[in-house]
Amino acid sequence: MVYKIVLVKIDQRSTEATKVQGILTKYGCNIRVRLGLHEVSNEFCANDGLVVLEVQGEQNILENMISELNALEYVQVRLIEM
Repeated sequence: MVYKIVLVKIDQRSTEATKVQGILTKYGCNIRVRLGLHEVSNEFCANDGLVVLEVQGEQNILENMISELNALEYVQVRLIEM
């Protein structure tokens, strides 16, 4: 079995999270698991974060999703297959 993991690094969550969410909603049927990570404490909430996705589906659809996410100014995306 091949696992397809997409890592989405967001450097400006306060401005980019809504845009990222729109794209992830568009490709929601290709996302099996989603985990969002960012540093948080009582005194601090980081403005950058990481979203980890386990994805499925046709390669061209996944490539389209990754391209749309990478087109956002403060977002970097990588696909890892294991």
